[in-house]
Order: sequence, then C-alpha cells, then structure tokens
Amino acid sequence: MTSGYKDGTPEEDYAHSPFIRKQGNIYIPKNKEMDNDSINEKTLRDVHTKEIDLVNRDPKHLNDDVVKVDFEDVIAEPAGTYSFDGVWKASFTTFTVTKYWCYRLLTALVGIPLALVWGIFFAILSFIHIWAVVPCVKSYLIEIHCVSRVYSICVHTFCDPLFEAMGKCFSSVRVTTTKVV
Repeated sequence: MTSGYKDGTPEEDYAHSPFIRKQGNIYIPKNKEMDNDSINEKTLRDVHTKEIDLVNRDPKHLNDDVVKVDFEDVIAEPAGTYSFDGVWKASFTTFTVTKYWCYRLLTALVGIPLALVWGIFFAILSFIHIWAVVPCVKSYLIEIHCVSRVYSICVHTFCDPLFEAMGKCFSSVRVTTTKVV
C-alpha cells in the first residue's frame, strides 16, 4: 500500500501505522456515535466542579473601588513635613506586610465558615424566592386581574358618561387671555 490511507494521508506522515477498526480510523473518527459519546462526556460534567480562576479572583469587578486600600491611600505626608526616608520605607513595608498577612490569617480562620453561612443564606433566599415569592406574586396578579376588570366595568359604566356629558357642556367655553402692559 504505497498510495496512502483512506483519508488520503500518505503512510510516511504517521509515526506508526494507524489502527483501523469497524468504527473508523481512531485518529480521524467518522463514526457519529463516537463523536456523540465525546460530546456527552463534556456536557455531563458537574456544574459544581467548574474550574475557578486563581489569578483573577474578582472577574465581575465587585470590589474595584471598595476595598483596594494601599499605603498611599491611607498615609500621606504633605510637602514640607517628611519623615526620615528609612522610617517611610519601613512604615510602607510594615503596613503592606501586616495587611497582607492579617487578611490571609482572617480568611484562613473565618473564610470557610463565612462561605458556609453565605452559601446557606443564598440557598434559603433562592428557596424562598422560588417557592414562596414568585407564587405569591403570581397569585396576587391573578386576583388583582379580577378586581381590575370589575373596576374597569365600573369606570366605563359610571364615569365615562359623566365625563362625556361634562365635556360636551364645556366644549363651547372659550378662554382668552390679554396681557396688560
């Protein structure tokens, strides 16, 4: 077989000869069932195991202008009242390192319990919204629709003729204004 394989690829392009089976070439699957299996495997992944971005931890920019506090945002020396350069550098390093490690320590101690609390809170909030609020609002809209029809009938029965008659009575009234200088 010197002319190549079924797909037209010459033999010398493969490091080893491709294994041919009933479903087709394993390197170029033409079997629709094989393709569907690989697609189904991708779609059956659990939504709770999605990968998180460890570099960009605020992708929706929730805390852009709230908690970005740097040394320059808190401590500043106006012109003419400078401390020693060594004190300024040490203060900067102390502030930055203290903020960094306190935040890390607090998140290590309190982060997971608070994540549990917020997870429970938003689960309860979602549950109440789905199973109580939306049905109540829907029920209210159905009931108020009945009231609105009765109200509409009353307005059309009593108010429309009254206002139509008043409109005919006052239709001949002309108002003129003059400016006195």
